[in-house]
Amino acid sequence: MMNTQASRFEALGVCLPSAVVTTPDLLAQVVGAPRIPLQRITGVAERRWADRQPDAGEDSFGMALKAAQDALCRSRYQPGDLDVVISASITRIKDGDRHYVEPSFGRMLAEELGAHGAITFDVSNACAGMMTGVYLLDRMIRAGFVRNGIVVSGEQITRIAETAAAEMTGTRDLQFASLSVGDSAVAVVLDESVDEADRIHYVDLMTSAEYAQLCLGMPSDRTSGAALYTKNMQMHTTDRLSLWTGFLQDELAKKGRTFEDEKFDYIIQHQVGARFIDSMNGIGETTFGTAMPPSLSVVEEFGNTATTSHFLVLAQHLRAGTARRGAKFLMVPGASGLVFGFLSATISNVGV
Repeated sequence: MMNTQASRFEALGVCLPSAVVTTPDLLAQVVGAPRIPLQRITGVAERRWADRQPDAGEDSFGMALKAAQDALCRSRYQPGDLDVVISASITRIKDGDRHYVEPSFGRMLAEELGAHGAITFDVSNACAGMMTGVYLLDRMIRAGFVRNGIVVSGEQITRIAETAAAEMTGTRDLQFASLSVGDSAVAVVLDESVDEADRIHYVDLMTSAEYAQLCLGMPSDRTSGAALYTKNMQMHTTDRLSLWTGFLQDELAKKGRTFEDEKFDYIIQHQVGARFIDSMNGIGETTFGTAMPPSLSVVEEFGNTATTSHFLVLAQHLRAGTARRGAKFLMVPGASGLVFGFLSATISNVGV
């Protein structure tokens, strides 16, 4: 007998730091290369910047907790109803400046929320972490192991921008991409879908580890800060960026379908930058031989928010009314590793 269980997005929550740092403001701190045309290259005009004070509640954990609480305020579930809590943060900063590995953020978030009976764990998959958490929770719901759960991430990622500003020497510097990041947190509640018009149709991820060395996060080799070293010219070649189209094309072929058959209303790419988004969509048009659906983005206002980017885009556009309910969305994750994939969902009744 075929298993017909499926999952859906039930609620979305967001937490954004109040401080806004414009691109000119950030470039004023780049002593070694003050004339970088950052906004023209990336499209990022401003980004949110978390307050580093311990009592500000804007470290990774504090923002993740607020995003989870925001999602639950828009959900039909109470914290005690949650079967699973998954944390997907790259940055695991709590209590001001302390980095946590254990206890897990998932366990600590569950306790703070009041989800005392939930299964809890953390996942780490670079900027695809949030999508990885959704992938796992979707599978758990489809298998009938759990009824619902929440995936949450808080990113205080602008620490790498501070390091880059202090150390960069030009546009070809390996820390250039770090200037495009911004802080945020998102949370998404999933539960069982009972309607094809409100459902995650499929989600999958793949890793091409051959290219793992092209983007590495580590302690700076010059100062005490955290740094991200990205070989942009090598990572953003056509053959690398085409990995997602080949992967999706194979998946659709198994179903006897084409991209055009899917009738997507919107596409959401990882928010690396405006040129990256255009390139990914252009490769999609070339590979599938059809125009891409309207591309949703918030990169100009928030920059690259790492794991949270796709769901920040989704929440902001649904709240603003610039994306309609009942539409079919294609999300395309992209992450260091290199990790690519896709998520197809019709979203009708999500609480935002």
